[in-house]
Amino acid sequence: MKNNRKPVVLLIISLLLVLIGSIVAAQLNSSNGEVDVSRIYFDTERGELSGLLYKPDGADSEARPTLVTTHGYLNSAEMQDAQAIEMSKRGYVVLALDQYDHGHSTGTMEKPIPFFSFWPYAIYDAVQYMYEQDYVLKDAEQNGVIAVSGHSMGGFSSTHAVMLDEADYQGSGVRKIHSSLTMGSDYQWVKALGYTDEEINASYGPRPSGKIAGVYDEFFFDAEASAAGQSVVKKDYVSTPEGLGFLGGLESAQAGEFYEVDGAERIIYQPNETHPWNHFSEQSTAHAVDFYDAAFAEYGDVVTVGENGQTWMWKEWFSFIALIGFFLLFIPVINLLTKLPFFNWVYTKSPVALAAPKTPGAKLAGYILLVVGALYPALFFTALHSGDATGMTLLRQISMITIGLAALILIFSFVRNASHSAKMGSGLILVLGIVQYIYLREQERFFATTEWFGAATVNPIVFWAINVAIVTLMILIGYHFVAKKAEGASFASYGLKANAKTIIAALATAIVAVVIGYGLLYLVDAFFKVDFRLWTLAVKTFEDQHVFALLRYAPLFFIYYFIVGLSVNVNTASSAYDGWKGYGISILHFIGGLVLYLAYHYGLLFLTGTGGYPAESLSSIIVIGLVPVLLLAAIYNRYFFRKTGNVYVGAFLNTILMTLITLANTVLYTGL
Repeated sequence: MKNNRKPVVLLIISLLLVLIGSIVAAQLNSSNGEVDVSRIYFDTERGELSGLLYKPDGADSEARPTLVTTHGYLNSAEMQDAQAIEMSKRGYVVLALDQYDHGHSTGTMEKPIPFFSFWPYAIYDAVQYMYEQDYVLKDAEQNGVIAVSGHSMGGFSSTHAVMLDEADYQGSGVRKIHSSLTMGSDYQWVKALGYTDEEINASYGPRPSGKIAGVYDEFFFDAEASAAGQSVVKKDYVSTPEGLGFLGGLESAQAGEFYEVDGAERIIYQPNETHPWNHFSEQSTAHAVDFYDAAFAEYGDVVTVGENGQTWMWKEWFSFIALIGFFLLFIPVINLLTKLPFFNWVYTKSPVALAAPKTPGAKLAGYILLVVGALYPALFFTALHSGDATGMTLLRQISMITIGLAALILIFSFVRNASHSAKMGSGLILVLGIVQYIYLREQERFFATTEWFGAATVNPIVFWAINVAIVTLMILIGYHFVAKKAEGASFASYGLKANAKTIIAALATAIVAVVIGYGLLYLVDAFFKVDFRLWTLAVKTFEDQHVFALLRYAPLFFIYYFIVGLSVNVNTASSAYDGWKGYGISILHFIGGLVLYLAYHYGLLFLTGTGGYPAESLSSIIVIGLVPVLLLAAIYNRYFFRKTGNVYVGAFLNTILMTLITLANTVLYTGL
């Protein structure tokens, strides 16, 4: 019982963090119970849409102005917490919408061009549904008192919804959309549907309309930079032809000022923010409140106008406390689980720590390999994730050089009858070099979004991860046979040695632990209607299609977590890395280079007005999301290696947990 005391105490602490964080987050999400928050589903001709409905007390007896708001590419309804909380507590009905094939929504339409399948109609389909609800206010002429809003891709959907509504108005004489506010989106992708600036601007008609255009937005608000493929630059949208056209064709204008166009006010806000920063910004939220105050000023009898206080950030911080508890939970759960029969098979004999390198050369080699292992994933991230031609050419050339050198060393080893280590090491690197070259040549195939691999933004991450794993394995093999084997290293030293029952028990342990963790999440969702999150890092509930996708993607991600985990174990196998130093090296190995990538990229953007990688808009945002995930993976890998004596529990847990988190928070195409 004494041995169970620490994990039991840690389990209680983690559960308390989840419970306290969730209860307080739920109170803030529902404005202390004055707003009913529920998840709704409704059918459309294009599939099934879902969203979080925020309905203030009294809305069923007195209809309210309504906001339909939605997220951008890769995200889900919960990313609209700020607007949902702030406007619902002011008396508005709010639907925070999952767009088709995101979150809990599913698109059944044909998808010849997948990206154009879900956003063009998502908001307008939701407007059609909301317009029919008794709690949604209509004016005397039966026009809907509904605002539409969205971030990034959600902004495209909002803009197109206004256009569709205006077209319907020509026949019905009813406008269902009262006003619109977009964040982080210009006209770029709406025009890809075949519209002109003039057609888009004319469609707003007499609707109050606004745009939040971040000065450091990675994607939009500078048409010339976007056309040149160098969009990560400082922006001044209000001075561009498109921005001035939106404001009525003015010769000049100021951000933050309302201008009357077609009998309604239009405004452009320009906060000093990046694209994803809009989600997590008191300034952007204040701009949104300011806009709705102006747009719905005449409805001050049913909604609150002029209230400036914001409370949504507190909901985010308490959701973060719950998130910490969730990730902490896996340590005591697995510790307690592996005390049971069958599950205790995960334990193997803890490897004896290797002696620290003695010679300066050995120490230097270790440091060099550590730095290379940390920097390689970042240095070639743009090539592997975005398909940069120059980077990919260089990688293929390096791969060919590796193949040639390994072949020469192998031949030389046989001719000179060199040691078994020389033959084995060079032979393995030769095989891996050939595999890597073929893999690099097939990049387009791995990038393709298919029915089997339908997570469009996950596919390039998988491509990057497997390439990192291949290169890491080559470095690991070379380091082992050149240096570590002579120091007495064996498979057991790295946590690789285990029998079949150990591996099976490790997999079962990881699966059961994840089921317990997500079971807790589903209970929290059922009772409190909140998930665990901070900004873009979120653990949220999922649908059946995400489980099927997990089964397809997990084996690929396992290659990465298993091999990189082994590499970390190699670099921390000596007694010099006991304690927190080992965790530091593990974290450095997983995310050190990526953190430097972000510091360089965004540091130059803020200092000079041009990002370190001006063409890397989406990939740089992907890295922001990868860093916390891989930070946690590094900690789990190190902890469970030290605890069980092998790499398997950490590798399986990281694979299942991190892959499921990723899939539930991004686009997942269905029915391709």
